[in-house]
Amino acid sequence: MGAEVKIWNPVEVAEQASHNYVSKIHPSQLTIDPSLELPHMTPLVLNMCKDMFKAWADLDDSCFAVEKISGGITNLLLKVSVKQENCIEEIITIRLYGPNTEYIIDRQRELQATKFITAAGFGAKWLGIFGNGMVQSFINAQTLSPSDMREPKLAAKIAKQLKRFHYVEIPSSKEPQLWNDVWKFFEKASVLEFDDSEIRKTYETISFKEIHDEIVELKGLCDLLKSPVIFAHNDLLSGNIMINYEEDKLYFIDYEYASYNYRGYDIGNHFAEYAGFDCDFDLYPNINEQYHFFRHYLQPERPHEVPEKDLEALYVEANTFSLASHVFWALWGVIQAKMSPIEFDYLGYFFLRYKEYKRQKEKYFLLARTYLTGCKNK
Repeated sequence: MGAEVKIWNPVEVAEQASHNYVSKIHPSQLTIDPSLELPHMTPLVLNMCKDMFKAWADLDDSCFAVEKISGGITNLLLKVSVKQENCIEEIITIRLYGPNTEYIIDRQRELQATKFITAAGFGAKWLGIFGNGMVQSFINAQTLSPSDMREPKLAAKIAKQLKRFHYVEIPSSKEPQLWNDVWKFFEKASVLEFDDSEIRKTYETISFKEIHDEIVELKGLCDLLKSPVIFAHNDLLSGNIMINYEEDKLYFIDYEYASYNYRGYDIGNHFAEYAGFDCDFDLYPNINEQYHFFRHYLQPERPHEVPEKDLEALYVEANTFSLASHVFWALWGVIQAKMSPIEFDYLGYFFLRYKEYKRQKEKYFLLARTYLTGCKNK
């Protein structure tokens, strides 16, 4: 038997989170415009901090230092350091939601998940919310790059951590959300209107009838694989994985898309992210790299004892669901092209992901169908 995996009790972790933080921190209705330059944003950040953290309400502004940690293509992360008279420095992280992201992200689902995931020890501690973001403790760690994820020791750590993550219990519907979310994205993406004539022309070259038929066919095949339903991160790219090398601690962060979902999707999506935002799919992990990951995922304590048949089964499952990852994020790109003010070629991202879906479809459909036929004949 493999190592025992602890199932986190949602009542216990919620009570723990409440005991530690709710008495000290209060939600704030204040908002911060993420498009502002940092000098103009800083006074708003300080007002929000003083409004949420009552112990800081009377501190002079000079006690605070605000800096940008990163600005992704959906969020902005800020680090706030606070020094008081006793020379004790406290640090928090503020995550500002990107404009219009509520159109594609279920913020209530995210908030529900974040409370329990962080209390279970998978990232920064959740501290509270304000008008257009959330506050968490600061993690002294660095984010990975796409090339880091394929390093064997780190890949093994990620696999072990992901196995633990998949056993988190969240008090919500345990229905897998993949196809619900894909169809929601499809409906939104297929009825957009663009003012820019060049973007409009490019958008009009997309055949949503073709995409509809592809989704139906892909879902039918994925359903036959009967992938286990677990609690999934659903966006495990390099920027959402952090490591503190000195303490040898790995963290998963950002749970905007986290939900109950198919195991194969979460792993297949992670593999697709080896390509990075540049979509260099030559970096997609080969079978040996995937088997290395599977061994540490399936039996973290005795990875070399995983039966070959289990490796083969998960290989088929993950790579078939990686096709669904391409469709999901391709449609996401179309929506973002309309909704996001961030300068990023979202429509170009659609074509890169959808092109990769079509390039790999025949290979992975054949792989899955051959596997399923073999299973029937045994």
